[in-house]
Amino acid sequence: MDVPQTLTRARVAQMIDHTLLKPEATRADVVSLIDEAHELGVLAVCVSPSMLPINGDGLVMATVVGFPSGKHHSLIKGAEARLAVENGADEIDMVIDVGAAIAGAYDEVLQDIVVVREAAGPDVILKVIIESAALSDDAIVAVCKAAQQAGADFVKTSTGFHPAGGASVHAVQLMAATVGDSLGVKASGGIRTTETARDLIAAGATRLGLSSSATVLAGFTD
Repeated sequence: MDVPQTLTRARVAQMIDHTLLKPEATRADVVSLIDEAHELGVLAVCVSPSMLPINGDGLVMATVVGFPSGKHHSLIKGAEARLAVENGADEIDMVIDVGAAIAGAYDEVLQDIVVVREAAGPDVILKVIIESAALSDDAIVAVCKAAQQAGADFVKTSTGFHPAGGASVHAVQLMAATVGDSLGVKASGGIRTTETARDLIAAGATRLGLSSSATVLAGFTD
């Protein structure tokens, strides 16, 4: 795939949400994550909402809402987003009701996103996790359009927890083609090598959700 020559280690680092969402993660683990994020020069860290507030010392602070199933009531997702912002979150990654998307109930998906968008407020970046591996191409397109209409800032491939899988080049290409320049595309889930990251960026990913950030970055040079 054609990857820009300007794709340096520093540039890729500034595309990364350095992520720790394991259920067994401790506050000490999150402190270590932040220390590593500073060492790697990444843009952001993404942690569970129960870990907030925490001092990121200049890092963008992201958290998740309705995670990982998306089966929470929209009002619960909204309340979770509002509390996260009050506790210092700069970005919210929300999970849609994947079942609604599979059933073609795109108005329900739209309303779900709208509730979180309004709860988070206009100054917070909202990323919409669609679980692309569980959706048909038509559903991916429809859900991306719903995210656009609802005022989201990004569409995101995956939680990394769904048995159907994580990010794929095909899904990222389709998502990027659907939203154009109006939204970012975050690829996440199963990205563990430099080659995979390169392929996803070439496909249109503008942000990467990684837990293996050091390994991925090791293959890029400045």
